Amino acid sequence: MAAPLGGMFSGQAPGPPQPPSGLPGQASLLQAAPGAPRSSNTTLVDELESSFEACFASLVSQDYVNGTDQEEIRTGVDQCIQKFLDIARQTECFFLQKRLQLSVQKPDQVIKEDVSELRNELQRKDALVQKHLTKLRHWQQVLDDINAQHKKPTDLPQGSLAYLEQASATIPAPLKPT
Repeated sequence: MAAPLGGMFSGQAPGPPQPPSGLPGQASLLQAAPGAPRSSNTTLVDELESSFEACFASLVSQDYVNGTDQEEIRTGVDQCIQKFLDIARQTECFFLQKRLQLSVQKPDQVIKEDVSELRNELQRKDALVQKHLTKLRHWQQVLDDINAQHKKPTDLPQGSLAYLEQASATIPAPLKPT
């Protein structure tokens, strides 16, 4: 995309983006939405970060730790979380708008991204299949070894006592409780 990324996350209200003068088809990334309570220097990412910090601060604040009114604490934390979620939704809306603009302006780019994602998923799944095949071969070998051990008793001398002694030699001794 030709637009610089600095200030890309400015507070924009959901809805169709307004193109600035001089750049047809590009949304103004530095301009706050009309009626929004943001200053022109504050971006959605800045607000998201500050609201997250406020959520975290409200959870570890000494005022809340020393406070005795649990309902007041809960209300304060709920308000911080709600503000964070609202700003997160606005940020998600911003990215969805940009994704929609990209799909309209450059549909071939979207297809290239989808193909790349599918290739990465195929590589990941191939690696997973190889991992499972390796484990399968290991356990098949373990089973073959066990089957081979069970076929050896015919080589042993006849008599049940000799067979039991040989079979018990392969069983590990029980652990002693400490």
